[in-house]
Amino acid sequence: MELIKRNIHMDRIRTEAISQITLEDDVNISDNKPDVDMINMEKGEILIDEVKAGADMVHIRGRLSFCILYCTSEKGSNLAVLEGKIPFEEKLNLQGCTAQDGVTVDGNVEDLHIDIINSRKLSVQSVVTLHARVEELYDEEVPIALHGGQVVEYRQMPVELVQIAVNKNDIFRVKDELSLPSGYPNILQILWSNVSLRDVEWKVLNEKIALKGDVQVFVLYEGEGENHPIRAYETILPLSGTLECHGCREGMLPDISFCLSQQEFAVRPDFDGEERNIGMELMLDILIKLYEEEQVEIISDIYGVSKEVESTVRKANLRRILSHVTGKTRIAEQVRTGGIPILQLLHSEGQVLLDHKKVVENGILLQGSLAVKVMYITGDDKKPYVSTRVVLPYEYTLEVPGIRPEDLGNVRIGLEVLQVNMLDGEELAVKAVPVFSTTVFQNVPIGLISQVKVGDIDSDKLSNLPGMVIYMVQPGDNLWNIGKRYYVPVKSLRELNGLGNDELKTGQKLLIVKGS
Repeated sequence: MELIKRNIHMDRIRTEAISQITLEDDVNISDNKPDVDMINMEKGEILIDEVKAGADMVHIRGRLSFCILYCTSEKGSNLAVLEGKIPFEEKLNLQGCTAQDGVTVDGNVEDLHIDIINSRKLSVQSVVTLHARVEELYDEEVPIALHGGQVVEYRQMPVELVQIAVNKNDIFRVKDELSLPSGYPNILQILWSNVSLRDVEWKVLNEKIALKGDVQVFVLYEGEGENHPIRAYETILPLSGTLECHGCREGMLPDISFCLSQQEFAVRPDFDGEERNIGMELMLDILIKLYEEEQVEIISDIYGVSKEVESTVRKANLRRILSHVTGKTRIAEQVRTGGIPILQLLHSEGQVLLDHKKVVENGILLQGSLAVKVMYITGDDKKPYVSTRVVLPYEYTLEVPGIRPEDLGNVRIGLEVLQVNMLDGEELAVKAVPVFSTTVFQNVPIGLISQVKVGDIDSDKLSNLPGMVIYMVQPGDNLWNIGKRYYVPVKSLRELNGLGNDELKTGQKLLIVKGS
């Protein structure tokens, strides 16, 4: 007798570790750069150069790449840019990791702070989170049928489960050319740029995945002309395209994460040869996971009629999708700058930070903050460009009915809307819509029959069974366990007693005939 099994493909994080580190360094301004008078904007990203796995640990080598926009009081220039990097090496304890494992490491800049030491030196401090994990694909073998000539009874139970159908990395490139509107001066040099993706949606099609959304682009540049005027250009571009994806088809559930890994801007001449176009190239790193939900009939128990059947059961965990949910909250605050009065707003950008998450009744409580940076023009000729920073807290519950603490997984965060308006010279109105999404998987503990052994029924045991008996149904009885006790097929019990279904009542009498 052969147990027919089916492989259920699943993925899991076998081990992971999260560490927060502080990077700091003093940075000298190069001789070809003007003195610093005031910090205006800053941005940074973590680049991972090497990941080396070992026994219960992982060694990470990388760098913080930063860019600083600052004001200078020197004549002929109002703004300047300084770029630099801070290398780091970090060893993380990663229980269960081996030297042969492939370890994925993500690095996020949680905070970047710049202080002026003197006009030629800056202090750069950053808080960085490193997330290391070992992900793996594995199969669970589930019994779905029996093959052989022995007379046995087996029953199946339906199990809702999910298996991974596609697991791959991909990239998506965006190339475009921006043309300055009339009235803007020609470009001398680009000082600052910021790109953000909004409302990105994914749709699984047959053999491909479609994406659409918006690309918000901000460029601050130094223009040609007297006193090298500073100009800001901001626009929204549609994002759309498809990715080839072998094996995917409509109906699969996407769990897709992405990040902007590269953004390049280059000044290009227009048809008249004037420096008025901006070539933009973006690259998205995309992790694609597609899941397939189905109901599988799994053999849950076996017994013999003419033979003794012994089954070996092992404990296993299958998975099902509890919920794939997206939610958003609104933040609206009026804030005072407390600094130099605002003449005109130039640019605003925000970052949603998630400080804490925990499972509450039927949901996930999310607590964090929105960090907003606003750059504006003042009426002060000595400090014409100033930035202010505000941090606005939020608390939001993402509704996930039936979630348990052990089901909590990754929560992705983004910023759908950010609007900053000037109310008066020192007050701003900030409106924002952070968006959160998560796919919650739930373990399904189950006993899986892994082996079946067929042998002769013990003669003493067989002789002790009555040839015919009237059995009175006891609490907890069903046709299955009664048939298993007397080595009688369930179908025979049903037919012999004229039962239209398998429902039994306590005290009900059943006729049982051996060998029926």
